[in-house]
Amino acid sequence: MKNEINLGDIRAFVVIAKAGSFTGAAQILACSRSQLSKQLLQLESILGIKLITRTTRSQRLTQQGKQFFEQCSRSLDGINFAVEQVMDDANAMRGELNINCVGGYIGEEIIAPLVSRFKQMHPDIVINLDFTSKRVDLVSGEFDLVFRMGMLEDSNLIARKVLDIPIVTLASPQYLQKNTALSHPKDLKEHQCIVGSMNRWSFTHKDTATKKVEVSVTGSFKSKNGRVMLHSALAANGIVRLPTLYCQQEIANGSLVPVFTDWIIPNTPLYLVYLQDKFQPARLKSFISFINENIESYIFE
Repeated sequence: MKNEINLGDIRAFVVIAKAGSFTGAAQILACSRSQLSKQLLQLESILGIKLITRTTRSQRLTQQGKQFFEQCSRSLDGINFAVEQVMDDANAMRGELNINCVGGYIGEEIIAPLVSRFKQMHPDIVINLDFTSKRVDLVSGEFDLVFRMGMLEDSNLIARKVLDIPIVTLASPQYLQKNTALSHPKDLKEHQCIVGSMNRWSFTHKDTATKKVEVSVTGSFKSKNGRVMLHSALAANGIVRLPTLYCQQEIANGSLVPVFTDWIIPNTPLYLVYLQDKFQPARLKSFISFINENIESYIFE
């Protein structure tokens, strides 16, 4: 029986009781008196009790109606408060924002300063910026959004590209002087490579986009940390593949030089990934817009 009770009927009853008449309640709810009468009758039939006694001139709550009204009125007030609270939270620039991000240079030198600027603009937002590289399940609710290099294969997620990151293959002049020259990516098989998370490196010929090659590389030094890989390359331990952003100064001063002139690496996209949810809170919408509007100007300013 409880499952048959309609919340709309209860709300209609409470409004009728508060208004003191069907006419007043109909004006408040913007419906007809006959509709309210039907709702009340339906509610009384399910409950098996009389809630309101009516005459042609007046109405009054029965004893059971009074008890039911008091309980329902308090409950509806609670529901209304909860609705107002959640709507206010969704529209206000406050609450928590949990972000997971790639670490290293991109996370620490690009995303972290942007997050700090956003936080300065919205001091009431509590931000948790996490750099762990674990696989993130956005559906679980632990994080609101993540920054990732490369696509995440999940149709339930929105992956918005915020940046194309150039990648370059480098080595120190000291390493190249001591080892055989390279003219083709396949020559990497004869060299020490500083390997990160990928041991298969793809290249495209700069003049012929359809001319591609993929090479399996090995080396005696491995690390998933870009800064560590950079320092190892500077120490002449091998050939490294890094985002240009990581090593602009080293390229400029010649302490690291490109290995190939005719072979390039396709840019790696940086994505901002979040759930497909049109009811995003204002703080999340605002942060996504802020990143899209500011990330490139911040890098190249």
